Amino acid sequence: MVIFIHGADTFRSREYLKEQINKFKIARDPQGYNVVVVDGQKEKAGRILSEMVAMPFLAERRMIVITNILSSSDKELLQELIDRVKTERIPESNVVIFWQGETLSKVKEAKEFQALLIKQKYTQEFAPLTGVKLVAWVKKEIEDRGGSIELAALEYLCQNAGHDPWFLNSLLDQLSAFKRDGTIGLADIELFLEEKVDDNAFNMVDAIVSGNHKLAFKLLEEQRRQGEEESRLFGLLVWQFRIILEIADVLEREGSVPSDVLAKKLGIHPFVAKKNISIAKRYPLRKIEEMYQRLLDIDIKTKTGQADQSLLIDLFVGSIS
Repeated sequence: MVIFIHGADTFRSREYLKEQINKFKIARDPQGYNVVVVDGQKEKAGRILSEMVAMPFLAERRMIVITNILSSSDKELLQELIDRVKTERIPESNVVIFWQGETLSKVKEAKEFQALLIKQKYTQEFAPLTGVKLVAWVKKEIEDRGGSIELAALEYLCQNAGHDPWFLNSLLDQLSAFKRDGTIGLADIELFLEEKVDDNAFNMVDAIVSGNHKLAFKLLEEQRRQGEEESRLFGLLVWQFRIILEIADVLEREGSVPSDVLAKKLGIHPFVAKKNISIAKRYPLRKIEEMYQRLLDIDIKTKTGQADQSLLIDLFVGSIS
């Protein structure tokens, strides 16, 4: 059996690899005699190949984990592995896991082997989490640590902590230890995480609402040049417009409200309230509601495969007047 674990999110892929090893040990190898981990980038070809075909010791199955083999520049070794996987010349008693976390080497055999591994029956890719998937993952990680978190704090954390799960994992450890006997709130996160409200993103939304197409597209493209993923960019727009809509709704019902009072009412950071209240005051609630609904429509069309998300975002920006 061949298993391929890969993807840019090396934290989750590492955790998944650990789970597979632990499950195997519990079910097949409680003594730990038949689990071998080999560095495919540094280990000699002879050992890698011999470990793959070695028979189990006092057991029915054996697990061989080969890490970062696609980063190797050993053409002969890679070609041999390609041939063995293609012709299924791996003992049935052996489970071979190829885990890849580093960049591929430049030899063509590495790309060829990657393409072959991706086609295998047991392949698991770990792409970076964004949007609702990131929120769900963070919430579960906190719950797994025996903790809980307020919704506003959860959204703020995911909005400002970035996409690095290694950093997030460390941060969640600190927060869980700090709030061992209580729910994590917005004020708790602010003790550990510096605010990262993006002025360019705020200005982009301001330009979109005001119908300043030239500036809106300029700032939109700037976000993309900085490497912002379309799903993350869309999530940012939805989050920003939802905040503006909530503020506008309060102002419509209660009249003028100080930003600090708004922040408490909505459970958002005071700085976020202060930045967005200016937009909410300048435009009718009806207009903001219509734009927010259009964003929700874009979300549905994207998830149902009706159109490309980046195209829909561009059409949305260009149609606001």
